[in-house]
Amino acid sequence: MENKPTNVSGIIAQQAAKPKTKAKTPAQMMQSIVNAEGSQQLLKNSLKENAGAFTASVIDLYASDTYLQHCAPQAVFAEVLKAVSLKLPINKQLGFAYIIPRRSHGVWTPVFQLGYKGYIQLCMRTGAYRYINAGPVYEGELKSMDKLSGEVDLSGDPVSDQVIGYFAFMETLNGFRKCLYWSKEKVIRHAERYSDSYKSGNAIWKDNFEEMAIKTVLRYLLSHWGVMSTEMEQAFQAENVQTADEMIASGENDVVYADAAVINETDTGKESEDKDA
Repeated sequence: MENKPTNVSGIIAQQAAKPKTKAKTPAQMMQSIVNAEGSQQLLKNSLKENAGAFTASVIDLYASDTYLQHCAPQAVFAEVLKAVSLKLPINKQLGFAYIIPRRSHGVWTPVFQLGYKGYIQLCMRTGAYRYINAGPVYEGELKSMDKLSGEVDLSGDPVSDQVIGYFAFMETLNGFRKCLYWSKEKVIRHAERYSDSYKSGNAIWKDNFEEMAIKTVLRYLLSHWGVMSTEMEQAFQAENVQTADEMIASGENDVVYADAAVINETDTGKESEDKDA
């Protein structure tokens, strides 16, 4: 039986004529998830009239972050819901909460992360605080620390722009007040012991050290002496941070010091198994 010659040009023409499925852009992939009926109902129940703006911010976040696009959009949205439960925006420029892409053994995973402004916002909602503040301490500002009372005097005049440490302060309406001061070296020692992201040298600490240092001291203050509202407990659980009891057991409760991030950068791709940021 004689074989008929294959009409190669005809086959190519037929394949070319078939409609091709265009790959979705990152924005379209996230849009299909957040605009699903179930997702929208959830957002509207939690955020009411702000659901539309939050939806747009989620789509923009995924579309604009090339590192976050290594993570599945479904996984990113799952982490976004943690911000929804706390009613915090995820816009990087605002600095309240972030979704950070991390890579461990070649696998990218999105992780919800609070900025120090997010912690302050949750404190304000309790209505229990008269004052709450945190920031850097410059050379010359630290005058004394009282080991017994825990009082820290930061009323000195700065003599340079060199940062020597970081403070966090709170006073509740019932008069309880607490101030923490950690030297820059203490913050580094703490990060070396508890933060895999610091030890791996990724961009979270490398490019945003001050913000991360402020958050570290503030978070420690709140976990030990702050008002633990339901939202605050939820925030600690969402971030999966070390509990106060674990810190105390490990010897991190020294009274001598009686004492965020804003995270605008994404993971640079270095593999790590971060426990905290």
